[in-house]
Amino acid sequence: MIRLENIHVRHKARGGGLFRHDAVHALTVASVEVAKGETLGLVGESGSGKSTLARVLTGLQKPTEGTVRFRGEDLWRLPAARRRKEFGTAVGIVFQDPSTALNPRMRVGRILRDPLDVHRRGTEREREERVEELLDLVGLPGHTLRALPGQLSGGQQQRVAIARALALEPDVIVADEPTSALDVSVRAQVLNLLMDLRARLGLGMVFISHDIQTVRHLSDRLAVLYLGRIVEEGPARAVAAGPAHPYTEALFSATPSLLEHTQRIILTGPVPSAVNPPSGCRFRTRCWKADDACATAFPAAEGTADGHRRHCVHPLTEDAPALSPSGPTPVSIARSTS
Repeated sequence: MIRLENIHVRHKARGGGLFRHDAVHALTVASVEVAKGETLGLVGESGSGKSTLARVLTGLQKPTEGTVRFRGEDLWRLPAARRRKEFGTAVGIVFQDPSTALNPRMRVGRILRDPLDVHRRGTEREREERVEELLDLVGLPGHTLRALPGQLSGGQQQRVAIARALALEPDVIVADEPTSALDVSVRAQVLNLLMDLRARLGLGMVFISHDIQTVRHLSDRLAVLYLGRIVEEGPARAVAAGPAHPYTEALFSATPSLLEHTQRIILTGPVPSAVNPPSGCRFRTRCWKADDACATAFPAAEGTADGHRRHCVHPLTEDAPALSPSGPTPVSIARSTS
């Protein structure tokens, strides 16, 4: 469905001064693809480039360099009318915070009907029927159509946002941390809803989160990002069973599972800047396995026949378990505190 090839996204840095041209390297040589009916999980701590990648996948962000292919065609070479009609209806997005993603002045019925009106789907009666069908799909009662978003709970608002994303019957849904703004008590409900819709409708899905333990159970494949680089990618079960990159191992240890015993890895060393990223492997300033070889160039992808690939000079192996040395200034992996 969608394939990103060697994507770079650079933003102009704020406060660079009149004669400075600093840039934030949000994504660097990122390549990933989304197949129909497949769930791809994107994980990484805050600032790793997950949301930027989501914006590129949904056409909200044109890459600085690289190619976005939609059904084999270069998305940004398509005429604007085709891009809007074909790509705009094939890809839906669920944003992180439903309270800001929904227009507070529009009633739910109008919010759900808006995409149908813009793309002129069906007759007036068919649009009304589709809105009622969408509400039923996400498990909301009929009277919700007359409510404003502010009159709904956070979980109900996110269900409305999911229904809106499904309005045009897309092939792929991109969910950018769809539960991080919700109470813990309703997160599982929204996650179960997404998985149920995926199974019922045959949706492809890109699920973005900092919580690798949650993503591993929801996804067919995992891609791990660090400072704009994809450092490991592969089948979710393979990555979870044997993470090959030290950063992936650290992520797993930061969100322990109730079913597995994991040793907490404390990362030490300076957190690099996206404006001036380190040479070679960007994780080397915090990695306990780093040496001079890690600073020369970003490692080429190596992996197995099942597509489990990593970019690492010193990958983790079963005979060399991941153990973090003690250090003076521990830096914890960023994760939600809610």
